[in-house]
Amino acid sequence: MAKKPPRDDVGDRNLTVRGPKAAAAGLPGVGHGLAAAVNQMGVRRTALTLVRVNQAGGFDCPGCAWPEPAPEHRAHAEFCENGAKAVAEEATLRRITPEFFARHSVADLADKSDYWLGQQGRLTTPMVKHPGATHFRPLGWAQAFALAAEHLRAIEPDEALFYTSGRTSNEAAFVYQLFARAYGTNNLPDCSNMCHESSGVALGATIGMGKGSVTLDDVHDAKLIVVVGQNPGTNHPRMLTALERAKQRGAKIISINPLPEAGLIRFKNPQKASGLVGSGTPLADLHLPVRVGGDLALFQAIGALLLAWGAVDESFVTAYTSGFEDYAAGLAQLDAELVARATGLSPAEIEAAARLFAESEATVVCWAMGLTQGRDAVATIQEIVNVQLLRGMIGKPGAGLCPVRGHSNVQGDRTMGIWHEPPTWLAGLGDRLSLTMPSRRGYDTVEAIRAMRDGHAKVFFAVGGNFAAATPDTDVTEAALRSCTLTAHVSTKLNRSHVVTSDEQTVLILPCLGRTERDVQAAGEQFVTVEDSMSNVHASRGRLDPASPQLLSEVAIVCALARAVLPESTVPWESYAQDYRSVRALIEQTVPGFDGFEAKVRTPAGFTLPHPPRDSRTFPTADGRARFTASPIQLLEVPEGRLLLQTVRSHDQYNTTIYGLDDRYRGVKAGRRVVFVNPDDLATLGLADGAMVDLISEWADGERRAPAFRVIAYPTVRGCAATYFPEANVLVPLDSTAAGSNTPTSKQIIVRLQPA
Repeated sequence: MAKKPPRDDVGDRNLTVRGPKAAAAGLPGVGHGLAAAVNQMGVRRTALTLVRVNQAGGFDCPGCAWPEPAPEHRAHAEFCENGAKAVAEEATLRRITPEFFARHSVADLADKSDYWLGQQGRLTTPMVKHPGATHFRPLGWAQAFALAAEHLRAIEPDEALFYTSGRTSNEAAFVYQLFARAYGTNNLPDCSNMCHESSGVALGATIGMGKGSVTLDDVHDAKLIVVVGQNPGTNHPRMLTALERAKQRGAKIISINPLPEAGLIRFKNPQKASGLVGSGTPLADLHLPVRVGGDLALFQAIGALLLAWGAVDESFVTAYTSGFEDYAAGLAQLDAELVARATGLSPAEIEAAARLFAESEATVVCWAMGLTQGRDAVATIQEIVNVQLLRGMIGKPGAGLCPVRGHSNVQGDRTMGIWHEPPTWLAGLGDRLSLTMPSRRGYDTVEAIRAMRDGHAKVFFAVGGNFAAATPDTDVTEAALRSCTLTAHVSTKLNRSHVVTSDEQTVLILPCLGRTERDVQAAGEQFVTVEDSMSNVHASRGRLDPASPQLLSEVAIVCALARAVLPESTVPWESYAQDYRSVRALIEQTVPGFDGFEAKVRTPAGFTLPHPPRDSRTFPTADGRARFTASPIQLLEVPEGRLLLQTVRSHDQYNTTIYGLDDRYRGVKAGRRVVFVNPDDLATLGLADGAMVDLISEWADGERRAPAFRVIAYPTVRGCAATYFPEANVLVPLDSTAAGSNTPTSKQIIVRLQPA
């Protein structure tokens, strides 16, 4: 049974609902972003900080991974509302000192909401909770590293887990994976396992590269942009500027989503006077309200129509692909009735979308977690690839595949080797440093939770992130974390993971520098690098004074830990910490595509990594060709009286960070425990708009309950519902994962609504 909502989460008692908006950004977006920044940073610090966000010589926004335009085309305010909030959360003037931890016991902190924890400010001092202690207390850095080393040296390497958040820089990620592997394990679960792992698996199997094949210029030049399972108005608002630019150059836009999203209806660009006071730009020419999980059937139906109409780029298919005959044969047997049941769409709606594909000379298809977190996520993304291959839309200007990543360096972390699979270049790195690298596959995130639960993992070390709040099956995950002898968290702010403890374990909180802060090491002031969603690598240099003189950088923390755990190591850890140029030199020697790394990344625009399918229509697959695939439509049957639930972000959050208690675009104010349901479904279920319910998911091993949610009648697809994470993560069974990627199915949960 899930615990009740935290006692301090009083916002839900004041919750009001005003109905969804039909436009995003505009003057309200500016006002809310600046208000949040001033509230956290004050007027002067806000002015000095925001002008450096996403600028050459400034720092990369700690929010999303949407790319910046070329430096000469960047706006003076190259950030969005939620970017301003992300910066404000990190550059806040609020501080958590040892006195704070003396006032609040661990039990008291555990009873606070995620929002409350995040609003207390920046961590300033290393803290420890010893076994049997009721409070965290301060300790020195040397003591902290010695304590972590004591635990790590007492176990076998594969009994340790090294988790990573997508905000970690390239330099920190590279030394972190190097440390884990020098220690002896590939147990490097990361946030990618929970979001875009399905994209990497699908793209790797079909085009030979686990990354998207477009640049920002391709989006600007596209004739058709398809946005699937994605809410850019909240999750990456700067994407709306790119969509507006494409639209004004004649592009058509299709929105495919069970929920209508304000940003894809109309965009009021806050960089323009017409966006601040005018009506803005209508974006989506066609909205397809697809049933949750119906995207695979939709793209198969589109592919079948393209084949029937002869809208196939035969020269591309012949020259660059394999598997076309089997794919075409499968679509010849497509069951129209099954497509209708799976998608919830009419033949006319599907045909309208297919016509736009057939008529477009340059098509970009974008997607996010609305696709990647379903049971058939990998196969669904492969169906998108199939349609793009049919039309010859890879390696062509204005066209391609565009998985839109979340955190600002989640793609870079994977490039740097943060992966439970040994990267292809690992053996070469071992030879270069005279290390024997582990070859056994490590644990991904879901496997890591199972390993802790079953006693196979005893130490959990995280650089960034909020593992307890980000992962599925909350009760199982928290119990798994409590079973460890040590959990350690490199963080800028307090979060749920820090206070998930047991009486018997040791917990370390290790405060680090943020993106916004000046990083000075023995060799002088440093900068780090990040990689955006479109494979552009650029520098990020913080300018603010650190929140505390006791903060260390992520690179310095990892290298100091490595020295403590591996005292006999010949790896020059201290040199890496003193001068990040030495880390970049090792990356240049090791990771493909990084030749001339130091010189290239010092240019204002940085550089774009090679992508053979995009650059030369070269496909690094086994047969050197892009692959068509064939997958069956497997309809997920939902029993009578149940709904298919997906989790989403509110407009006042980014991943697990809660900025506030409003979701302005969906019309929700002062609360988060809400569930959006079609009015006809409410009538069928006998529930009134505004009723209080418990959400109960049903799985083979039993039920899971999230209590005390308010029902909101909302224009979502019949049979489907939506609610926010992390509150609903408790409903996602640990064993309910996407086939092929093991990503939790947070977008496809069968639930019933029980009156509270």
